[in-house]
Amino acid sequence: MLEQADVAQRIAADRDDVAEAPRFEHASLASDATIQLAKQHGTWFDMDIYNDDYILATGTSNGTEQQSLDKERMVGLKQRQTFQRAVKAGVKMIFGTDAGVYPHGQNARQFAKMVQWGMTPLQAIQAATSSASEALDRNDVGIVEAGRYGDLVAVKGDPLRDVKLLEHVDVVIKGGVPVKGAGALQ
Repeated sequence: MLEQADVAQRIAADRDDVAEAPRFEHASLASDATIQLAKQHGTWFDMDIYNDDYILATGTSNGTEQQSLDKERMVGLKQRQTFQRAVKAGVKMIFGTDAGVYPHGQNARQFAKMVQWGMTPLQAIQAATSSASEALDRNDVGIVEAGRYGDLVAVKGDPLRDVKLLEHVDVVIKGGVPVKGAGALQ
């Protein structure tokens, strides 16, 4: 059975895949040449760099085997450095979480990691909104504008100053209807 790092390394080595694929998930161990090729061809990277924190924090108590934890320690830093190099090179990025590795509802923790490893808060937010819309060829979502389908969240404060505020959403409006917070249907 191939491990995620093995698959990422094998795919990253196949430059034709990067050049032809519109989106490239994980790209954990992408080389500088692969990063440049992604930039050149406008390939979107979808890199989940929060997972390490959760996996290493819960350790074997969450059922993760020690061998996997050892690998996570080794690959995790390399994955984040790859993310940092890709952001610096100008590779287009979308917000990816690999949700399921950790409990649902913790997805927003990815924003802070994206900022820690090289994005501005605005770039991280756009990776989850307008950039994701563009990467999926969806012109009906991702931007607040007349004629688009929009889900909105509200937080107490400015996430451009503190992106961690997105981890504590106070109001959710889905399809124009409040579903959490003030005005939500009970």
